[in-house]
Parts: sequence; C-alpha cells; structure tokens
Amino acid sequence: MTITTCIFDAYGTLFDVSAAARAVAEEPGAGAFAGVWQDVAGHWRAKQLQYTWIRALTGRHVDFWQVTQDALDWALERCDVADAELRERLLGLYFTLAAYPEVPGMLAELKDAGLATGILSNGSPEMLQGAVDSALIGDMLDAVLSVESVGIFKPDARVYDLVGAHFGCRPDQVLFVSSNGWDVTSASAYGFRTLWVNRAGEPVDRLPDPPDRIAPDLTGVAGLLGRFS
Repeated sequence: MTITTCIFDAYGTLFDVSAAARAVAEEPGAGAFAGVWQDVAGHWRAKQLQYTWIRALTGRHVDFWQVTQDALDWALERCDVADAELRERLLGLYFTLAAYPEVPGMLAELKDAGLATGILSNGSPEMLQGAVDSALIGDMLDAVLSVESVGIFKPDARVYDLVGAHFGCRPDQVLFVSSNGWDVTSASAYGFRTLWVNRAGEPVDRLPDPPDRIAPDLTGVAGLLGRFS
C-alpha cells in the first residue's frame, strides 16, 4: 500500500529535548549547572516518559505541561539543584524547543512530494504550537494532533486513532516516525508503517512489532518512501 501520510512524534523526533538544558548551560554565568546539565536533561526526559506511562495506566491524566514540570522538579532535586529562577528559565526554553537542523528541509521535501504531514504527540496543544511556531515549520504541517483530545497518553490506541480520524486514511497508508522505540513498536502493532529515528545508535527494543526501517536522523525520509510501497 502506498504511503499517503507522514506523521511525526514531536519530542526527541522533531524537537531536541536536551536543547533547553544545553542552552542554559552555555549561557554566561551558568556556574555549577554547566557541569550537571546533561544529567538534568537525561533525568528530566526519563521521568517525563515514566510519568506519562504511569498516568495512562492508572487513569490519572494531566496535560503534558504538568508532567514536564513534575519531571523537571524531580530531576533538579536528584541533581541537587535548588534554583527557582533556573527552573523557570528551563521551562520557558522547553516551551520553544529547537528543532533538529534537518527538520525544515525534510518536511519541505515531503510536501513537494505531495504527502500529507502532521504531528502526533503527548504534548499539550499550547506546547506543540509554541515549538512549531519557534521552529517556523507550521506551513509544512497539515495537522498538529495532541493526546489532549482523547485524554490519555501514548501508547493507548485511541491516540493513534486520531490520525485516521483526521486524515481519512488507513493505518497502512501512514508512515509513523519517532525517535522513541516504545512509540514505534506500539505504532507498528497498531498497523502503521514505521521509521525509528535512532539518533543514539541504541539496540532495537526486545518487543513485538519492530520498526520497518531505522535511520540515524530525519535526513532523506522522502527518499525512503518507496521502500514502504
């Protein structure tokens, strides 16, 4: 089946989740934070994901902005960083995370090829709009879909249902692209064709329904489409 629609996870896939902490660490006067920013960024992301899974399983949903704040608070305490001003700076930067450098060109190639494009993310609508606007990629996206419309985080199938409901396509007409292995395997199980963006060179997860394709970044996504037909 020919791919008609390319759907992207947002955080870690289109947008660099370490960018906020890195930017603060590089600012003049960063002080001790420059030595711990990588640990903060890593714990922040890990807890962010863990909290979404636990909240989905227990039915205790809050939006992703609350999860992001809770995860940062845990990470800062874990790294012994107590600085309210720094916390607010990190959150402000997270709202406008930088996109990976290849993202605008990749999306432009997909649009030139006649593909429908969109984001499917745990992010709240406000967070996603902030990141999309900051990256100047809104004109290259046909939809920005948030889990808030169904009130549960990935990998619940109701989240993946949003794609077909919006675009009117079958799962096997969708290429779903994510940097998160658990997201990719869940999307594969749902019936999407999948591409895992394995930026860190990690092993494939020992889970059912592995990705159809693996790439080190988003460069050349348009050129891969023929391999899914």
